[in-house]
Amino acid sequence: MVFLHLGGDVVVPLREVVAIFDRGLLAQSRAAEEFLKTTKDEGLLLDVSAGHPKSFVLTTDRVYLSQISSLTLKKRAENVTDYFEELSEQR
Repeated sequence: MVFLHLGGDVVVPLREVVAIFDRGLLAQSRAAEEFLKTTKDEGLLLDVSAGHPKSFVLTTDRVYLSQISSLTLKKRAENVTDYFEELSEQR
């Protein structure tokens, strides 16, 4: 199983990641703001950002606030995926 590190001691299975969003989206989208409020009210929002969220990550069962930028998280996910693709091609 392949994991994506979201910051601190938190990792999630990469296959469960649905989307990675920039925190700035909240300032531009009322719908995104409402979505995060609803997930928080329902106990599905986990803040792993140490109070400094730069992104939020939607998974199949939760939403995480991360202190890692959305661009860095995207690059991490791509690097892991590329590595395993290259590994499988070598076999």
